[in-house]
Amino acid sequence: MRCAVLGSGSFGTVFAQLLADAGHDVVLWAKTEETARSITVDHENPTYLPGVRLADTVNATTDLPAAVSGAGLVVVALPSQIVRGLLAPYRDDVPDDAIVLSLMKGVEEGTDERMSEVLASVWDLPAKRLAVLSGPNLSGEIAQRQPTATVVACEHEDTALEVAHAIATPYFRVFTATDVIGIEIGGAVKNVIALAVGIAQGVGFGDNTMASIMTRGLSEAARIGAAVGAQPEGFAGLAGMGDLIATCSSPLSRNHRLGSYIGRGMSLEEAVAATGSTAEGAKSCRPILDLANRNGVKASIIRAVVDVLYNGLTVQEMVERLVDRPPRAED
Repeated sequence: MRCAVLGSGSFGTVFAQLLADAGHDVVLWAKTEETARSITVDHENPTYLPGVRLADTVNATTDLPAAVSGAGLVVVALPSQIVRGLLAPYRDDVPDDAIVLSLMKGVEEGTDERMSEVLASVWDLPAKRLAVLSGPNLSGEIAQRQPTATVVACEHEDTALEVAHAIATPYFRVFTATDVIGIEIGGAVKNVIALAVGIAQGVGFGDNTMASIMTRGLSEAARIGAAVGAQPEGFAGLAGMGDLIATCSSPLSRNHRLGSYIGRGMSLEEAVAATGSTAEGAKSCRPILDLANRNGVKASIIRAVVDVLYNGLTVQEMVERLVDRPPRAED
């Protein structure tokens, strides 16, 4: 099958390689001519995946309509906040029979929409042609073909199964689900929790603190999910707990790394520059908090991250707010 991957960041590039390993011809859409040329000619993305040789069946272009032309699977791996503006002009270029798979883990500022909702809106996609993916899928380890698992969700189970068969490899096991909301909420919230864990570890706190934040963070994700229609049991699976553990624990995680820089005293701008790539939690934390507030869900950790990043709360005040509180029943 011909596949298009929109986005040449680390995960987009790794996913293009994964699709090639699964036997497909892949066209990767890149923002710059330099990146497209490096991928097509040198078979490497030196900016986001240096040292990893890409298959000869992976090519790149800066022409988005050409990238999606004839594709049976269009994979979207873009920063969440640019999706609507970037993709809206290409509504008529996506093949009518193509399945669109979102790898994105964010919530849009201004609308509080999940990425599948944004894609459905800008490209007028029916639910049957729209799937999402999430799991403990750190790009650096997938690039080394280390074993992992993921979940593909679509409201129509046959579509999820079709995508699962298309992207499975010996090192990438794919499970399916129909709970699109739960998969996306879990994937978006865990980035914010990873920021909180990174901040705590940047300050110098250890594993007890990390485990406490992760566990309470998973509870916040599950409560938000339940409030907007997700199936609560999904948060104990790969796209909930599994993704949370990997993102909060690994130095390969951009959100964890950005949080640790802030915990060491950097400003948000300095931490973003030091991280060097998109950390979705920093952009999505405010719309996620808004989503929680609109649905009457208490989200103490998410609120604390928002206040540290955008409202002048110091890291020490964040710690005091989360720790020095009266006893309460566990959620």
